[in-house]
Amino acid sequence: MAQLVEPVSKHADTKPRGPSAGIGICVSGGGYRAMLFHLGAFLRLFELGLLQKASRISSVSGGSIISAKLGLEWSKLKTRDDFFSHVVEPIRTVAGTCIDVRAIVTGLPVGRVADRVAASYRKLLFDGATLQKLPGEPEFVINATNVETGTLWRMSRATMADYKVGEIDRPELPLADAVAASSAFPPVLSPYILRVDPSDFSRRFTKDERLLTNISLADGGVYDNLGLETVWKAYRNVLVSNAGAQLDPDPSPSRGLVSQFKRSIDIIYGQVGSLRQRQLIASFTAQEGERGWRRGTYWGIGSDVRHYKLPGALRAPIRRTTELARLPTQLRPFKEGMDERLINWGYAICDTAVRKHFGQPNDPPATFPCPRGV
Repeated sequence: MAQLVEPVSKHADTKPRGPSAGIGICVSGGGYRAMLFHLGAFLRLFELGLLQKASRISSVSGGSIISAKLGLEWSKLKTRDDFFSHVVEPIRTVAGTCIDVRAIVTGLPVGRVADRVAASYRKLLFDGATLQKLPGEPEFVINATNVETGTLWRMSRATMADYKVGEIDRPELPLADAVAASSAFPPVLSPYILRVDPSDFSRRFTKDERLLTNISLADGGVYDNLGLETVWKAYRNVLVSNAGAQLDPDPSPSRGLVSQFKRSIDIIYGQVGSLRQRQLIASFTAQEGERGWRRGTYWGIGSDVRHYKLPGALRAPIRRTTELARLPTQLRPFKEGMDERLINWGYAICDTAVRKHFGQPNDPPATFPCPRGV
C-alpha cells in the first residue's frame, strides 16, 4: 500500500519555488475555435524557433487537442513541411468532423459521453498512444479539473497529479482519454471518469480513499482556462495564447431560470479569466526583480493587431477577427472558410505579439499559411 506523505511533486502548490529561466507556453480552451487558433500560433512559434526552445507546454480543453497532437508528433517536426503534414493536416481533418453531437446522442442516457469523445480522438488523432509517447523535453502538461477536489488534475508523461489527492508516476493513460478529460465541458460532455484505485498512486496526499478511486474530471478550463497555473510557478518566460470566447452584452436577458443560470455562470467564468489575464499582463509590465515579474507576451482571439503598433504586422481587420472571437465553443465543424481564417488569425496575432514584446529579431512573415482564409 502506498504511504501517505506530504506532497513533494514538482506540480504541488504547497511548496512554491522560484521560477526558472525556461520558456513556458500556455494554450487556452475553446473547442474547435481554440484548436484551430492555437494551431496557427504553434506554426508561427515553430517558424520563429521558439517552440523548439520551450521547456513546458500547458493546455486545457480545445487547446489540449492540438497540444497533444503536437507532442505525439514532436520527433518528426524538422521542417515547416513536416509541421503541415504531421500536425496541420490531421487537425484540419478533426475540424471537419462532428464529435460532440454524435457523442451526446450515443452516450446518453447511460453517462458515457466523455468515453465517446475519447473514442473519436483515438480514431482521428492518437490511435493507441499513451502519455508515455509524449517527449521528455519539452514537457507537455494536459490539464483537467478534478470535480471532487475543485483543483487541477495534471497529466503528463512523468506523472498524473492533484496536490490534494496524490501522484501516479509514469501513467499509461491513453492520450485520447487525457484530451477527452481536458475537454469534457460541463454539463453534457462531462464528467470523464478516470478509472483508478488507491494502489495506482505512488504518493498519497489524502487519507480519504474515496478520492483515490474513479476520479470525476471535467474541462480544465473550469479551473484555469488559460492553462497558466502549471507554467506560472515554474518559468520566468511565459507565452500565452487565449482563444476564450468573448461575452457580448445582452440588452434583453431572459427571465427563464435556465437562461439566467447560464448567463450568471458565463459572467463568473469570464471574470475569473479576466482576473488571470490582468495578473499576467501586469507581470509583463512590472520591473525586473519585482515580485511576480515575468518576461513574455499574451495574445488573444479578441486582440487588435493595431494596438501593437508593429511595422510589418500581417493585416487583420478587427471587424473580421471579432467574427472569429464570437464563434461558439463546440466540437463540430464551422461553416466553410472559418477553419482557414482561425488558423491565419492565430498565426498573425502570435507573430505580432512575439515580435513586439518578446524580442524576436525575425523578419515578418511574407503571407498567411492558408491563402484561402485571407
